[in-house]
Amino acid sequence: MLCLLGFVMCLNSCITNKDVVYLQDKGTKEKDVLQLTALTKPYRVQINDILSIDVKALDKDLVEIFNPTTKDIGTSQQSLYFNGFTVSKHGNIEFPILGEINVLGFTVKEIENIVERLLLEKYFKTTAQVFVTVKLAGLKYTTLGEIGSKGTNVIYQDNVNILEAIANAGDIPDTGDKKDVLILRQYPDGQKIHHIDLTDITALKSEFYYILPNDIIMVKPLKRKALGAGATAFQTLTTVASLFSVLISTYFLATNL
Repeated sequence: MLCLLGFVMCLNSCITNKDVVYLQDKGTKEKDVLQLTALTKPYRVQINDILSIDVKALDKDLVEIFNPTTKDIGTSQQSLYFNGFTVSKHGNIEFPILGEINVLGFTVKEIENIVERLLLEKYFKTTAQVFVTVKLAGLKYTTLGEIGSKGTNVIYQDNVNILEAIANAGDIPDTGDKKDVLILRQYPDGQKIHHIDLTDITALKSEFYYILPNDIIMVKPLKRKALGAGATAFQTLTTVASLFSVLISTYFLATNL
């Protein structure tokens, strides 16, 4: 009876390769696999984003006011928080000399052009050869649920895919549901939840394959874990044997009273 029970539980609770292996080919034609490309669009700045803006010119003294000093603080996220330009709830940044500049919904390249144009109009001469660089102050995201490390992470890259983000957070254990990873994403009109199956190679062309600033990645535990079953057949049998042993001990204690 114990063996039969253990066998049934193994069939229903063991975690298989289909549950844990990333980017499996689930019937995709070979030529289609080679053409898989994530659908990426230029990121458009949102409220609460922090921008790092660097202004250069032939005369370094002229641009000193636009570039905050970071000698004492370094280049940490804390430094970027205090010295970067935070997008207000109205979509503006407060820039030296130029005052408020609306950046909501613009790409970083478009913001570079806006700042450079305003500097030439209001502060520099055209001969100053002004060069403006705008970057997001790190790509910040949060991980929750069945994942190696929960919390907020920052990666200093322009583009980060979800596999890189998950690896940076300690990966998803075998007990995490890779077939239905949730992404909570911020939009101008509120937040929305999206789903992506990381065990399917077609995830490479999902519009959610690349994460965006302030994304929240949530990983659910597999139902097998929620039920308390083992991840492997051996663990399941061990659980069954332990349960059976407790039941037998309880039975004999009860009959001897």
